[in-house]
Amino acid sequence: MAIIIAATLKSRLMRGAVAVFLLLEGKVALVTGSARGLGRAYALRLAKLGADVVINDVNLRAAEEFNERLTAATVMDEVKNLGRRSIGIQADVSKKADVDGMFKKILDEFGRIDILVNNAGGRLRPGAGWASSVPPDDLRLIIDLNLVGTILCSQAASVPMKQQKSGNIINASSIAGLEVSRSGRGADYAVAKAGVYHYTRLLAAELGPCGIRVNCIAPGIITSSRVIATGQAPEYLARACPLGRLGKPEDCANVIEFLASDLSGYVTGQCITIDGGYSLTQMWPSQDYVWPG
Repeated sequence: MAIIIAATLKSRLMRGAVAVFLLLEGKVALVTGSARGLGRAYALRLAKLGADVVINDVNLRAAEEFNERLTAATVMDEVKNLGRRSIGIQADVSKKADVDGMFKKILDEFGRIDILVNNAGGRLRPGAGWASSVPPDDLRLIIDLNLVGTILCSQAASVPMKQQKSGNIINASSIAGLEVSRSGRGADYAVAKAGVYHYTRLLAAELGPCGIRVNCIAPGIITSSRVIATGQAPEYLARACPLGRLGKPEDCANVIEFLASDLSGYVTGQCITIDGGYSLTQMWPSQDYVWPG
């Protein structure tokens, strides 16, 4: 009898594991900026959950720039090794022609789009970005990359999602867009990410009746390959976190899993902070710190 009970329990556990693994079976996901770092972590997590995943970046071999080790030649190959379909599309999300072309390729290849993760972004300028003096060119570049790119991709995705009467859009804001630094540094990035947060709420209100959910995440300082390579994760910041450590890409991927699946089926228009409690301390980085994005 004990053997029968143990076998039954094992069978149920195995079936449960399969159910979790296939939470997104039959879904097609696009993750922008996913050739490395956080985007790659999101793409691989969605693939492990059963989704076919489109990899987008301005450079599909971007991992090489920061010596990020892949388990295959490309992120697309990593997804395929997980048993899912994948294609790579090199495109600049801040350019409408690139975005329109990317979505045409996705629909031609897969026939649908169920999940969009607007991850492309960051603060890719070396200057301080003071609120009172950020150069106009820097401001436009950072807003275009982080906010305009999110808007263009969301608009393109909403067309087939409305036709399907279903869809899920997840945007990447930042705690830099929710809180104010004491110094006023990095204003270009902070303003862009604040815009992403508010745009998320507006889009969720509009698309909810169409069966489309829209949410966003606000990571703190996450130890991606770029952050590590550029020395933007000093130990004193970890000590400022109530949880005593900086975040890992997997910490953000866990929340993406929740938002991308039916586990969050009654959640829309929300922003989830992923910072280990760092924003609770009000101990923001010194003026010499450049927010990594």
